[in-house]
Amino acid sequence: MPHEEPIDNIPMAAASARFGALRMLIAGEWVAGSTDISEDVLDPSTGLSLGRLPHASQADLQRSVDAADAAFASWARTPAIERCRLLQQAARLMRERHEMISHVLVLEQGKPLAEARGEVIGAIEIFEWYAEEARRLYGRVIPPRQPGTRHMVTRDAVGPVAAFTPWNFPALTPARKIAGALAAGCTCVIKPAEETPATAMELARACVDAGLPAGVLNLVFGVPAEVSDFLIRAPQIRKISFTGSTAVGMQLAAAAALNGAKRCTMELGGHAPVIVFDDADLEATVKLCVTSRFRNAGQVCVAGSRFYVQQGIYARFVERFVELTRSLVLGSGFTAGIGMGPLANPRRLQAMAGFVSDSLERGGRLATGGRQGDSAGFFWEPTVVTGLPDDARAMREETFGPIAPISVFSTADEAVQRANSVPFGLAGYAFTRSASTAMAVSETLQVGMLGINTLGVSLAEAPFGGVKQSGYGSEGGCEGLDAYLSTKFVAHAM
Repeated sequence: MPHEEPIDNIPMAAASARFGALRMLIAGEWVAGSTDISEDVLDPSTGLSLGRLPHASQADLQRSVDAADAAFASWARTPAIERCRLLQQAARLMRERHEMISHVLVLEQGKPLAEARGEVIGAIEIFEWYAEEARRLYGRVIPPRQPGTRHMVTRDAVGPVAAFTPWNFPALTPARKIAGALAAGCTCVIKPAEETPATAMELARACVDAGLPAGVLNLVFGVPAEVSDFLIRAPQIRKISFTGSTAVGMQLAAAAALNGAKRCTMELGGHAPVIVFDDADLEATVKLCVTSRFRNAGQVCVAGSRFYVQQGIYARFVERFVELTRSLVLGSGFTAGIGMGPLANPRRLQAMAGFVSDSLERGGRLATGGRQGDSAGFFWEPTVVTGLPDDARAMREETFGPIAPISVFSTADEAVQRANSVPFGLAGYAFTRSASTAMAVSETLQVGMLGINTLGVSLAEAPFGGVKQSGYGSEGGCEGLDAYLSTKFVAHAM
């Protein structure tokens, strides 16, 4: 069994203390809300409560919207260089608190500490990148048609934003929405996932401690459907940014359209195909694929989640994939040497059981795993299934867990056709040494992000978003900042 990794008692004690004082941020104040309703935040490695999270009443939600609306005019007029400096200071504070925030993340989400540290660094880099990009909100001058006139295009902050984030990346996803909105001059009411509130609280705390004016950023929690319905209906809210399932995203987009034609950025479900050609570097490719599939216990929207392997290397690929999968050790995120932590909540255990049951009913072969872990907490064994038909659930639906279905293909055209056959198009990957094959896949795979011989598609400076039922709009890159801006044409006769 692996030994416990030595943990610095200072960040661990500070992280644990955060759960004794879970709060919402409304109008610049950390509050418990005006209702007695609350819920437990659970440690997924044990199933035990870390603390109680307060829920917002409708009065609390209205106060958060009013605060964002009242702060908008002043924040939008704040010079871009000042917004830049404030976001940079927030990022510096996050770097100083990096270890403590990483411990908070492991406690409430469960991923290994090394993964949590990497995620927090990624969130900091997003703040740093948007801080610099705030100084590049360029418009343009259009040559006039006649003397004595000037034609200009300017970019204005769209208005107060309502943002909703999931539990799988509780630092990275809120960072994209908070930093993007604030850099553009928007104010924000954000509802992070109730399963993982404390990490988002730490991002907000860094912003407040950096000097962010009251009301510019508000943080609320509650019953997701009730909070989203209230915020989307609020007339002051002018943009919606959502990361989550396709089903919920479509409901929110419809509500946004019916309540003032509000702009939306929707980063929805994925089911990333991985196409491995005969000429791929087998050992390097398998290692990357195993890492991708079981990172964060498979709860990664852009992770490779269905594998198409060309027949010439299929048998060797499966053998090595299974071998590496069996070597992964389950355990608490604070345990040294583990390969995978727990799932985030008990609902995911039920979902994994359903996928495995369907796979076996559809004629799949269970190569390894396939059952709940033996220890306390929400653990599921890393699972590999082969021989599935394309209409099996694991090939059609995002498993969002540690299940890897592997299928064989003959030709490139067949692989791309099968990869494109699902209604999702968030991320995709291909492994080949052939430049022509790589080009063909780049031109025909229907995804918003594509990695060729790499899994690195999530970068602060690059657009992050999908096509088809994986949503629309992008976060990250200059495209992510554009999502928070309106375009204005000014014709000035002098």
